[in-house]
Amino acid sequence: MYTYISQSENDTISFAQLLAKQSSLGDIIILSGDLGSGKTKFVQGFLKYFGLENEISSPTFTIVNEYPSTPPLFHFDVYRLADVDEFYAIGGEEYFEKGICLIEWGELLETILPSSYLKITFSRNLEDENKRILTLTPHGDHFIHILEELKFENIIH
Repeated sequence: MYTYISQSENDTISFAQLLAKQSSLGDIIILSGDLGSGKTKFVQGFLKYFGLENEISSPTFTIVNEYPSTPPLFHFDVYRLADVDEFYAIGGEEYFEKGICLIEWGELLETILPSSYLKITFSRNLEDENKRILTLTPHGDHFIHILEELKFENIIH
């Protein structure tokens, strides 16, 4: 487990860009945390790396937004799904190998994910409204390697 301390929204965006730079086809990143904890800012930064900073919109009602890039990016918001069966019903698992998947509220899907994925849990700092604590939990050697290679201050290994 790793911890990243974000001092501001711009820190979260910068961290997401750095992680996006290391990401590749088939990567799955689960974004977990309360409303307003920084998940959308992270997605904004991730998309910015791929030149899609003006494209972000919430997929809450459509479940998934597809972004044209190389590799393709898929931004899921599974908050409104009742269970894993609804994810299967939309063909959600078929996206895993087609591009990079960013899945907000993805803890719902952890039982069906491939063995390699990264879970990022976002928490607010009660003493500083701008600060966020990102707990990074890699599943599989691929993400352990990526996190070990990140050269970013405020990350605790």
